[in-house]
Amino acid sequence: MFRCPIRRRTMLATAVLLSSTAVALLAHDMFLRPADFFVPPNAPLLVRLLNGNFSNSENSITRDRLVDISVVSPTGRERIDTARWTVAGDTSTVTITTGSTGTYVLGVSTRPNIIALEAKDFNEYLETDGMPDVLAARRRDGELERAVRERYAKHVKTLVQVGDTRSDAFATVLGYPAEIIPVENPYTLGPRGVLHVRVLFQGRPIPNQFIQYGGRTPTGDRIPMRSVRSDDKGVAAIPLTSAGAWYVKFIQQSRRDTDPDADYESTWASLSFAIR
Repeated sequence: MFRCPIRRRTMLATAVLLSSTAVALLAHDMFLRPADFFVPPNAPLLVRLLNGNFSNSENSITRDRLVDISVVSPTGRERIDTARWTVAGDTSTVTITTGSTGTYVLGVSTRPNIIALEAKDFNEYLETDGMPDVLAARRRDGELERAVRERYAKHVKTLVQVGDTRSDAFATVLGYPAEIIPVENPYTLGPRGVLHVRVLFQGRPIPNQFIQYGGRTPTGDRIPMRSVRSDDKGVAAIPLTSAGAWYVKFIQQSRRDTDPDADYESTWASLSFAIR
């Protein structure tokens, strides 16, 4: 039987650990993913916070990071006590109880955090997570070899259809620093429909914002991620090419040249919903 020398095994384990750390570091996306997007009235609903990608969570978010948990139903907005937030391993969850029929919004807003990133990792993050304008500016300014400190906060929402009645709560603005507002109720659309969304930063529409969208089909196949730019009113069109669970996301990022703690500030927003 082949035996790997102890020193070599240690080196291999270290390399795997470093690689896993880098992957986890770059797994930035955050989404709310309910156990089901279509639920009955007056029933419990478990909602997971995925801090990684649309299928899996890499890290949990603890209660002290939360600014707001809100549910908007046909009867109005309810702010949820963070004591109802639970953490198990790499995943955070909250359970809500639905009421009357309608389209519900669940939102979670987090406090800022600061992370240090090596130049290579930051450049890869800009390219894969949807900030081509910042990457182009770093290339133009000769800063591709510059390590950075990033301050970031994430603000995520999901839409859930309770019962059969559609309602207007889907368009509620929660007042988060970054937010995605559907123009139409996605639960009135079907496959091959088009959902228009308005992207907001500090309450104002963002023209020419780079937006990414994708999801999973009902059988779990990946709906390929694509991108689009918002128009001069901050509105973008999302073609719904398949039934399944969908997400829309963007990151508003800016330089912080006079900030003693961070070189860049990033504000994240995502929206999830389903089509059937």
